[in-house]
Amino acid sequence: MDAAGVRLHRATGPVALSRFEPDEHIFNVLFHVASCLSPADALAVWESALRRRVVDAEVLARVVWHSPRAARIAGFASALSDSGLESHFRALMTGAAIALRQQVWIDGHPVDGLIGERLVVQLDGFAFHSAPADRRRDLDQDARLVLRGYTVLRFDYVQVLFEPEAVIDRIRTAMAQGLHRDPSAR
Repeated sequence: MDAAGVRLHRATGPVALSRFEPDEHIFNVLFHVASCLSPADALAVWESALRRRVVDAEVLARVVWHSPRAARIAGFASALSDSGLESHFRALMTGAAIALRQQVWIDGHPVDGLIGERLVVQLDGFAFHSAPADRRRDLDQDARLVLRGYTVLRFDYVQVLFEPEAVIDRIRTAMAQGLHRDPSAR
């Protein structure tokens, strides 16, 4: 890295292009993202491309990546994360060996994550949770879930990205109390 904070990477992505090609192919962009960013940040970019249908998961899985990191991300990425925050949370749970299901529909609404049968995790990014009406919507959804026997944990962007140990600890504490299990199985 130079004094300006610029780092130059040279690598050949999976799609061969001429030296004078003005645009990089999306597979090459994802290849470089996998090489240059942290695994969680790279996952967020890849999942954004999937969610926006810029790429297809089945096609990504068939590309010869010539990079173990890119191949791992291609096999793991999905279009279920609605945001980079959800991608980061998914990576966090995977790293902590906590099984997470995303976008599970309960009471006619999707929840960001479900652990076990009863532990709901909602992730509050600023874009969809900043106005008073958003807060009331979230509180209403939490109340409906609690009345149906679910435990709801909410985490925001700062918690997931900058306090991941505390997030993992809260979830493990809830699981230690059996809050992820159906009450009839406790």
